[in-house]
Amino acid sequence: MPRNIAAVIAYDGTDFSGFQTQKNGRSIQAEIESALATIHKHSVKISAAGRTDAGVHAVGQVINFVSDISSLPSERFARALNAALPEEIRVVRSIEVPMSFHARRDAREREYRYYLLLPHAGVPFYLRYSLRLTTIPDIALLNRLASAVTGVHDFETFTAKGDPSLSRVRAIFSASFFMQGPFLVFTIRGNAFLWKMVRSVLGTILELEREKASVSALEKLLASRKRENAGTTLPPKGLFLHEVSYGTEFRI
Repeated sequence: MPRNIAAVIAYDGTDFSGFQTQKNGRSIQAEIESALATIHKHSVKISAAGRTDAGVHAVGQVINFVSDISSLPSERFARALNAALPEEIRVVRSIEVPMSFHARRDAREREYRYYLLLPHAGVPFYLRYSLRLTTIPDIALLNRLASAVTGVHDFETFTAKGDPSLSRVRAIFSASFFMQGPFLVFTIRGNAFLWKMVRSVLGTILELEREKASVSALEKLLASRKRENAGTTLPPKGLFLHEVSYGTEFRI
């Protein structure tokens, strides 16, 4: 009897070419499907809530796959997969879900976080997972600027060339900055995101903060729908897919 298994996945994306299977280079998807093939003795395809870019990490990626193994309790798939996966990828937990569940199509909200290391923080290995700031920014101004991207907008300005999405319209439910230890963290939550959108939005906000620009300046950039008006797209190393939400009626 086939079963639909969902799992929360965490990974260090530094040495991967992205989540999605690539012709050249390691991918998270290929590693997970290889581990599933080892367990099942045949190929098993997965669906994922999001396709993170090369170098982007995750602590709350969600996948699902159909399994024909009836003897293994759903929560034990996490342990079985971890035994077959490289150390950079871990299955946090696994559960059985209805056969109709799809990790991407059923996702209501996705939250990303970008970690910015404060100028004088002295732990060097943090730099693998964050971008060091050269000055301490005005956090109140950063939050005012971030508020401009909330709501339903066309995010053409912050979309990388080559994004295949038919529509650039996305709903952003929240966007803000907060302090966490030696990090300034940017968190953004929306229904979905375009290619490199989060890193472009953040790079632009940081540049506008340095210029002491008003919120209206970001609003004008957003409304222009011109990619050349955006600021620098930040490197992927500080970005994490933090959480995927499926609504109050269903939790992974």
